[in-house]
Amino acid sequence: MLGGISIWQLLIVLGIIILVFGTKKLRNVGGDLGGAVKGFKKAMNDGEKAENDKEEDAAQQRVAHDETGKTYDVKAETKTQEPDERK
Repeated sequence: MLGGISIWQLLIVLGIIILVFGTKKLRNVGGDLGGAVKGFKKAMNDGEKAENDKEEDAAQQRVAHDETGKTYDVKAETKTQEPDERK
């Protein structure tokens, strides 16, 4: 079975653990463990979303060529022409 451990041996070990720590402490440990697993899954999903966002931004920032052969940034905004007030 599990490396020579029977179900009865597991139940005896579980009973001893409950006697030593108590059910309330085990419930708290279980809750903490569940919270840690949820936090880990959330961090993994956030990491994948951030990676996908970076790939989309990189695709939008690719340099494009116009007819004259000059390059420009696709996301760059044009600067408005201000009148020259120097005299």
